[in-house]
Amino acid sequence: MPKHFTASALAALAAMSMLSGASVAEEAKIVELTQTACQFVEVEDKDHMYKSTKKADCEAINAKTAEERLKSAKVMTLKPGKHVFRVTNKNVPYGLGFYLRGAGLSRLSLPKVSGGGLSQGVSKDYAINLKPGTYYFSCPLNTTPDYTIKVEG
Repeated sequence: MPKHFTASALAALAAMSMLSGASVAEEAKIVELTQTACQFVEVEDKDHMYKSTKKADCEAINAKTAEERLKSAKVMTLKPGKHVFRVTNKNVPYGLGFYLRGAGLSRLSLPKVSGGGLSQGVSKDYAINLKPGTYYFSCPLNTTPDYTIKVEG
């Protein structure tokens, strides 16, 4: 393979990289989220290693712990635009889901996305075009707290 390029070959490479850069900028940003029993790990910075065999287990755990855990949970900050939330059921032995919606009254005007079918070890993508505002995300089937996302910029 040659170690040098002609001026026209360099120009073609530059044009190709500019074109591919433009298409990359238009692609959705991937946000990876991992569910374990009763929580999303990334925003809590810790897997609490809760044990759950049914939704009621997480309801009881979060009734006791969610308020305190949310005080130190990260608020995700994202730019407006196309996003794909890639959600993984790491080790929960029943089907999970994902629900992202506007916080408070903004739930009426901001976009939302939801779905289920996350068996243990399965990942699913949830695509959404986020508008500026405050959102919550959670899993109603795994009964997680409502975590916050701020969309700004």
